Amino acid sequence: MSKAEILGGAFTLLGTDVTLNRMGYGAMQLAGPHVFGPPRDRATAVAVLREAVESGVNHIDTSDFYGPHVTNQIIREALHPYPDDLTIVTKVGGRRGPDASWLPAQSPAELKQGVHDNLRNLGVDALDAVNLRVWGGGVAPSEGSIEERFTALVELQQQGLIRHLGLSNVTAAQVEEARAIATVVCVQNLYNIANRDDDAVIDELAAKGIAYVPYFPLGGFTPLQSSTLSDVAAQLGATPMQVALAWLLDRSPNILLIPGTSSLVHLRENLAAAKLALTPDALEALNSISTAAARDEVQAH
Repeated sequence: MSKAEILGGAFTLLGTDVTLNRMGYGAMQLAGPHVFGPPRDRATAVAVLREAVESGVNHIDTSDFYGPHVTNQIIREALHPYPDDLTIVTKVGGRRGPDASWLPAQSPAELKQGVHDNLRNLGVDALDAVNLRVWGGGVAPSEGSIEERFTALVELQQQGLIRHLGLSNVTAAQVEEARAIATVVCVQNLYNIANRDDDAVIDELAAKGIAYVPYFPLGGFTPLQSSTLSDVAAQLGATPMQVALAWLLDRSPNILLIPGTSSLVHLRENLAAAKLALTPDALEALNSISTAAARDEVQAH
């Protein structure tokens, strides 16, 4: 069995020869507490990255505002010179305050600075892919034009500093606005069993050959929803995280996963989720979580 088969299959980014195994790795948790400052155990952080790549992971998600700078510097220490088939996807559009706060950095000048920070700390001449992380009014995306911001990244792409472009925390309208300017290879939004606002977006992107990269696979669950997930996991002899990841892989072939951890044990558990087969009964129970969530939302309004 190939490493791609072990890691949930593969997906080729739109208009490229970049083929990614569907189970990737998110590097955010390699920084210190609250994604700020150095990790408690840098040697383990390096070991996690190296084992991920040795296990077949060829898609790492990061950003230079993780730390800030820390996560990219650890990636460089662990993996540089990078394997030819490794794709590092980063994001720009934010910065960190001295109090560890998350702040927008959305002007063209700030986006350019973010790209150069990533280049320097990853130790590369060009970034494989850069997501424009759109800062809205809260956790959920908010409407509004992103033309100026996305165009700033297109200009850096034309200069040879970025190979491919993506989006993060965006609406369907913003995806279409960006696609009218340049090719979008991936979209990264909040999505999981309990938070399925992007169902239509995922299906539209799949039809267009664009990757969808969900984050927070266990984010925003109510106690009741978590109980249902835990019950299914117990029946399958798996962890709730493994079940949540397996459900995402089952959801659509254009979904790429980037679970993060700073633990070798959890890394192995996450990668093993790609081999977890969900039974029809398990899928029915898991899908009922989103049905219940939608019903509760209607009743709340």
